[in-house]
Amino acid sequence: MARSIWTGVISFGLVSVPVRLYSATREHDVSFHQFQKGTGDRIRYRRVNERTGKEVEYGDIAKGTDVGGGEYVILDPDELESIAPGRSRSLEIHAFVDLDEIDPVYYQRTYYLAPGTEETAQTYALLRDAMGDANRAAIGTLVMRGKEYLAAIRPSDGLLVLETMHFADEVRDPHKEIELPGKAKPRPQELRMATQLIDSMSGPWKPADYRDTYTDRVNELIEAKKEGAEVTVAEAAPEATNVTDLMEVLRRSVDAAKASRGASGKVGTRAAGGAASTRPRKAGPAKKAGPAKKAAAGKKATAEKKAGSAKGGPAKKAAAKKNGTAKKKAA
Repeated sequence: MARSIWTGVISFGLVSVPVRLYSATREHDVSFHQFQKGTGDRIRYRRVNERTGKEVEYGDIAKGTDVGGGEYVILDPDELESIAPGRSRSLEIHAFVDLDEIDPVYYQRTYYLAPGTEETAQTYALLRDAMGDANRAAIGTLVMRGKEYLAAIRPSDGLLVLETMHFADEVRDPHKEIELPGKAKPRPQELRMATQLIDSMSGPWKPADYRDTYTDRVNELIEAKKEGAEVTVAEAAPEATNVTDLMEVLRRSVDAAKASRGASGKVGTRAAGGAASTRPRKAGPAKKAGPAKKAAAGKKATAEKKAGSAKGGPAKKAAAKKNGTAKKKAA
């Protein structure tokens, strides 16, 4: 059973909802220790008093900040806790916003929110359902682990999910930080071909289709070195596509994607860091006949109608009438 990493109260208006916060994700990176090269000697880090050279226990460490002139202001954990909003146990909602308006660049890390107690489950469910019906996210702030976070709370799959967020001044302006393409524009035929390529590689979002293959390779490397086996070197990254070859490369890519889908009936996807794989594609709705197809069908129907008229036309009617007259005289 997971253990909560923060307990507190969500407050909106005069309503308070006790909650518990749980990590929604976990890392699967390979854990490494540090060694001095050429030896089996581990590298250790210690907290040492720079004046005495003696090691200091973690509980005896306070935080300090440089205020200039070699002077420091020292703050202990209790003092930092005393100024935290709600003494670090309150998550105050400042506003409810349209969930679709939040740019994902502001999201930092995901957590699950659960009711604080069984008695508060009803109030928790009220907030969850009301937000879901309105498609709103709650924006608030909380202090956790000595840091204040902007947070967005949203309903998802029967519970409330909290996303810690970056503040506006923490998000860099790309127009100031990086070199953008500016006025560069693709040619119409290149854009059409690129759109075809995107369409041919499109499919449903299935998180389980993707795997951290780099970590897999690290584990394989560790196992290979452990067994004394030969290490396989990965392929180098592909070179940048030359602009003069772009159209031809796009055309070949579209042809390859169509051939792959035609052969297997599946859409090609790529696992993280891995080779292309194939995944089933959902069948879309039946396409309606376009104007050209309708016109062709209309022409065919008209031709058939004319042909039918020709078979039972004036000449045939005259012959039938003459035959009927002859039979009448004979009688």
